[in-house]
Amino acid sequence: MTTAPQTSRPAQPVPRLVDLFEHGLDAPICLTWELTYACNLSCTHCLSSSGRRDPRELSTAQAKAVIDELEAMQVFYVNIGGGEPTVRPDFFELLDYATAHRVGVKFSTNGVRITPEVARRLARNDYVDVQISLDGATADVNDAVRGPGSYDTAVRAMGNLAAAGMKNFKLSVVCTRHNIPQMDAFKAIADRYGAQLRLTRLRPSGRGADVWDELRPLPEQQRQLYDWLVSHGDQVLTGDSFFHLSAYGQALPGLNLCGAGRVVCLIDPVGDVYACPFAIHDEFLAGNVRERGGFAHVWRESELFRSLREPQTGGACASCTFYDTCKGGCMAAKFFTGLPLDGPDPECVQGYGEQLLAQRPANGGDLPRPSGDHSHRVSPARRQGPVDLTLTRRPDVAHPPVSACAENPLAGVRLG
Repeated sequence: MTTAPQTSRPAQPVPRLVDLFEHGLDAPICLTWELTYACNLSCTHCLSSSGRRDPRELSTAQAKAVIDELEAMQVFYVNIGGGEPTVRPDFFELLDYATAHRVGVKFSTNGVRITPEVARRLARNDYVDVQISLDGATADVNDAVRGPGSYDTAVRAMGNLAAAGMKNFKLSVVCTRHNIPQMDAFKAIADRYGAQLRLTRLRPSGRGADVWDELRPLPEQQRQLYDWLVSHGDQVLTGDSFFHLSAYGQALPGLNLCGAGRVVCLIDPVGDVYACPFAIHDEFLAGNVRERGGFAHVWRESELFRSLREPQTGGACASCTFYDTCKGGCMAAKFFTGLPLDGPDPECVQGYGEQLLAQRPANGGDLPRPSGDHSHRVSPARRQGPVDLTLTRRPDVAHPPVSACAENPLAGVRLG
């Protein structure tokens, strides 16, 4: 009896994660949730134009209902911001509720409420990660954009966290032309307090649209930042902020993909769901968590999200050698600078974005504006004062800490 010769099938190529994620997931890996627009500061580049509380913001019960949904959807963690989230009187109640329901919490703060007592409370909770915002390694650079005294507030908060024994909290920096020369100094500050440096890109969103032209890094600083990130990539987090810089040649660590509506999204204080934390505009509004079906329905059925998950052609960028790594850059940056969404990033390192920016009308034309402005300056009579916090002891929970996933959206995710 003879046996037919065995023929081996050619090995199927293993798809890249970036290719899988372009079509979206059944639930976001992580999402940004702005709990309130209230803030004690008026940062000139605030992406959500925060300052005054919106009286329609979700109640404690409604926020807990959203957390229940996130637990059911197995969302890995939620990135809480604002405004200044800690000024909500139920902030710690919601934080404890989330971690008790297997939803890790990372929250961004200017440090105003990080007292020694609060720092000790946070240090006891392994399921919470803290990001302290600082946009200058010196007070003069930082306070020029974040307001007088904000440097000292942030440094004091970091000192309190370090003294409480909290390890690897984040020093979060929005990169501008004034602080890019300070990268080494930022790293030194982070090391001094046992923190990890996190760099993010300045977007022309919110009030950032008003100062983007004067604060955005100069072309030569883009290269300076890229070289610094290549040298320090294993020690510095970026949250995929700078994938447009990959067109310099070497892809930076991370997913290098615009995850809007695919793996990330934003819930704002009133429950509106946007495709991107940097694109708070009706053009990118997918629905509201108070609607029938809640957040899960918005994420899975929204027509906007479905369209974002369709294969992208690349438009004018498709023929570029670096399209596979740059992917055309940031959707929000293009939208708020008036450039076509299927065209190059306004800060394209090959110079194509600058060419399009130069073709705009001298006065900027009718550029898109954010859907809402909550700035203090809009109505000084409605400014919000400090809000007292209600502190409660967190219950013990038995699931892995969120700290390991602090920045990389893939950390802790097992595929296949």
